[in-house]
Parts: sequence; structure tokens; C-alpha cells
Amino acid sequence: MSVTRAQGFRAAGVAAGLKSTGAPDVALVVNDGPSTAAAAVFTSNRCRANPVIWSAEAIRTGSARAVVLNSGGANCYTGAEGFQLTHATAELVAELLSDGGSGPRAENGAVGAIDVQVCSTGLIGLLNDRDDLLAGVRAAHAELSDDGGAAAATAIMTTDSVSKQAAAEGSDAEGRTFTVGGMAKGAGMLAPALATMLVVVTTDADVDAATLDTALRGATRVTFDRLDSDGCQSTNDTVLLLASGASGATPSVEALTEQVTAVCHDLALQLLADAEGADHEIAIEVLNAATEDDAVEVARSVARSNLFKTAIFGKDPNWGRILASVGTTGAAFDPADLDVALNGVWVCRDSGPGESPDAVSLEDRAVTVTIDLKSGESTATVWTNDLTHAYVHENSAYSS
Repeated sequence: MSVTRAQGFRAAGVAAGLKSTGAPDVALVVNDGPSTAAAAVFTSNRCRANPVIWSAEAIRTGSARAVVLNSGGANCYTGAEGFQLTHATAELVAELLSDGGSGPRAENGAVGAIDVQVCSTGLIGLLNDRDDLLAGVRAAHAELSDDGGAAAATAIMTTDSVSKQAAAEGSDAEGRTFTVGGMAKGAGMLAPALATMLVVVTTDADVDAATLDTALRGATRVTFDRLDSDGCQSTNDTVLLLASGASGATPSVEALTEQVTAVCHDLALQLLADAEGADHEIAIEVLNAATEDDAVEVARSVARSNLFKTAIFGKDPNWGRILASVGTTGAAFDPADLDVALNGVWVCRDSGPGESPDAVSLEDRAVTVTIDLKSGESTATVWTNDLTHAYVHENSAYSS
């Protein structure tokens, strides 16, 4: 179900002592090829962690042989020493793969640090212990296996209550099957771009870096970028897509995008379901917008309304709060002609009372909000959650 579902990948997850709980905290994913094509998207936050700064430059080659990830400390705003630790981590992985790995090699017979993507998650301002982290990398390398995806997914968890894994299969024009697998972490600060998360997606399709980049950006645009838990943006967001080429399948960009999107959508909804302290997962669908951008803007405005989200927590079908949020946008619509449904009950018709709100049940975790702008043919969905007492508690006590 995870990153090792696709052929050509090994992974591991180990405990290095970065977490005070002793839980697994270092993961390693290795691409044994024959291809090492890769693509990535990163947080749009201008305040970026050291691993994001490193990885964004390294991925310019269009190749990645491995990804090393740690939880416990974000390695963000840790000064020059923090960046040096990121570099040292990448160098160690490259050294280990050059000495004892298999698969593609650079021209000089060795894997270079630039072939290694680095990801970190945890508390900002915390410098991970160098000796513990590098020892964890060595231990993870020793544990690499083609069924190590589940252990890797566990090792990247922070406030997550469960690990997140997904997989999908497709075929190319000749009927050859390829697989896409993935793992993710994230349970709070879920907001564009990408949500506060680390995601590694793998495929055994034989495609180049440009095709991967197109597929990944197409997938994240309609999945992770539309996950908006609390409007707060992280410094460490990273989504990677690696291709081994091991299946021999050569899918079109459309076929690859479909399966990458399926995996990203699955992972995004798992992130939403694990949002810190949430009682409800809310899908906000906007219909008949003039443009897709309008639809996204309206849905996101509702998703970021604390008044709306607390109403859902209180099981109050207060559709007035939805209209109030719609009105703050620049989307094209007639304020006197809007329809709103909650869980299929059209409580607002033509910007006035519709069916009785008493018919709306908000007892189940899943909530659907439908907004009809009556201005065009475009649609979009943004996913969010309610805000609860538990959310306040978890995020006020995060660093204690």
C-alpha cells in the first residue's frame, strides 16, 4: 500500500532518538532504478526550512536516487548549523548507497549528495542532534527492504494518530501495468500550498522528469492544494514523485496523472480525517461558477471561516455564515440568487430560506456543503474540518 508497492523501491523506518517518546523518527526511501527521474513541489511559504532549501535546488537535476526524512524536529530557523546538517545527511545517504547500494550510478561510479532529497518535520527552531540523526540514517540503510514502506510511513509521523499510505495501478497504451504508491504525514496546519505535510509518491512507470512534473502538479492542484484545515501554512511542505522505470510501462502523461491524482486524493483525505481534534470532515463543493478559480476562491473562503467551522462543531446548520463568507470573495455571482445545501438539504434557495434546517443531520463525521453560484459551468471542491476544543488544546500545547 505504500512507497514500496511500486517495483524498484526499498524503504525503512527506524527510531534514532530524535523523539523523546522513542518512537520511529527516521525514514529512508531508495530508488533502485533503472531510472531515477523525479519531480517535486514545495511550500510557497517564503520562510522555508533548511531541507526545503536544499531539496528545491537538488531536484533541478530532474533526478533523485533517495529520500531521507526525519520527524521530531523541522530543522527550520536553526542557522548555518542546521543547513550543514541537512547537507551532511544527504552526503551520508549518498556514501552509503555508493558503498553498498545497487542500481544507477553517477559517471564516477558514486551517488552524489545532490541525488538525495531531504525532508524534516517537527518543531521549528529545534536543531536535531547530529550524531543521533546520522546514526539513524545508517540504521535505516541497514534495514532497507522492498516491504519497508509501512515502517517508513510510521517514522515520519508527528502529531498524526495513524500513518497514511495509498496505492493505485494503471496501464499504458500497450497494456503494460504500472503502479503508483505513496505515504504522507500531516494532521494540522493543513492549508495551501500543499498542507503541512511530507509526501513521497513512487511509480515504476518509465517516464522522464518532465512527465513526472506535469503529473505531480496536475495532481496536487486538485488534491493537496485544496485541503484547507485552518488557513495556516507550513515551512516544510514537500511532495515528491520518483520513478524507477522498473515496470517497463510507458504511460501517457494523462494516464500517469490519473493514477498519481488517485493516490494524492486518497492521501489528502486521510490527512483530513486525521486533522487535530476535528469532529467533522467537510467537503465544500461550489457549482456553476464562472471560472474554476472563482469556485476555488468561494470554497476556500467558507473553509477558512471560523464562524462556519465552529457552527459545524456545534451541529448548527447555520447557512447564513456560508453566505457571509461567499460575499467576501471577488467571484462572479448575484448576491440575491444563491443556493446552499447542507448534507443534501437545500436550506437556502435564491438567497433566502429554503428547506427547514431541522432536516439537516450533522451527527456523522462527513459533512457536505454545496453552493450554487448560478454564474457558469465550473466547479471545485475544497476540504476542511471543524474547529473544536481539542484543536485549541493540541495546538496550544504543541511544544510543551
